[in-house]
Amino acid sequence: MPTAAAAVGSMPGEDPREAARTVFGELGESPHVPHLAPLPARGPGADPVGRTACLLVDLPVDLQPAGWRFVDAPGRDAARAAAFLRADLDELAEAADGWAGPLALPVLGPWSLLAAVELSRGERSVADPGARRDVLASLGEGVAGHVAEVRRLVPGARVVVHVEEPSIAAVLAGRLPTQSGYGTLRAVDRAEVRDGLRDVLSAVRAAGAEPVVRLSAEDAPWALVREAGAAGVALDVRGLGPAGWESVAATVEDGLQLWAGVLPAGGEPPSVASLVDAVRVPWRRIGLPATTLADVVVTPTAGLSGTDPATVRPSFARLREAAAALLEASGD
Repeated sequence: MPTAAAAVGSMPGEDPREAARTVFGELGESPHVPHLAPLPARGPGADPVGRTACLLVDLPVDLQPAGWRFVDAPGRDAARAAAFLRADLDELAEAADGWAGPLALPVLGPWSLLAAVELSRGERSVADPGARRDVLASLGEGVAGHVAEVRRLVPGARVVVHVEEPSIAAVLAGRLPTQSGYGTLRAVDRAEVRDGLRDVLSAVRAAGAEPVVRLSAEDAPWALVREAGAAGVALDVRGLGPAGWESVAATVEDGLQLWAGVLPAGGEPPSVASLVDAVRVPWRRIGLPATTLADVVVTPTAGLSGTDPATVRPSFARLREAAAALLEASGD
């Protein structure tokens, strides 16, 4: 994939038709990457946890006062989440008619999902080894089915599953608070985290899609994600220090693609030059060849759900301009 612009996070508003038309209107031209846009403003079930939990196979969830929880039988909250997703897929099929290029599907990763959904007794499910096994298997099957449905609706698409893991570092470090808030949960062994992520990413690949893992820049487990078989890594690159950029170098040299978060959400989009320099300057400093800039995908640093809808199209346009400028810089 040559230098491209993508916006794989949430969008403002509650209208899936408008969201799909905006995404494909601004990013629906090769080599850019349109996506199935979540709209969390619609309420419970459109949030990242509920949206991904509704993909689980034979593991029903429902919304409780403290958040999403595993239950014996699906309730109306899970049905609402499934209905939101169905509406989004219907609008995607119409907006993406004839599309023959990359198409991103954002889902919450297994470890962040386990960190968010509670067991019936009220503790985070990541604390229970049996729950961990069940969720990993269920999510792999559910995401594979999701990919198959999107490939049926948009036959020409090359699907990229954007696996968002904001909590994986906390799972590894034992920083997740207990349900009471008075302590923290025990860290999960690194090998188990790696193997569990690998199982889900392998299910994505088996379904005919490419997995890209999105991380928080702080304490990002770069090596673990490489070992798990990701095709790319996505994160906000603006705050990376020298050690972070050395990890970028190791990741790129290992054949993974960088999805670089450079565009802050909200407000007037920064200049194209500042967006390009957020990648180009440290790229050269760490000794990566300029030619490999041609493989970078530029994205917003976070979802756009909290932004003014009037800023979305200008933001996407600025990303396209930054991608073109970065491609030009790759020839320097």
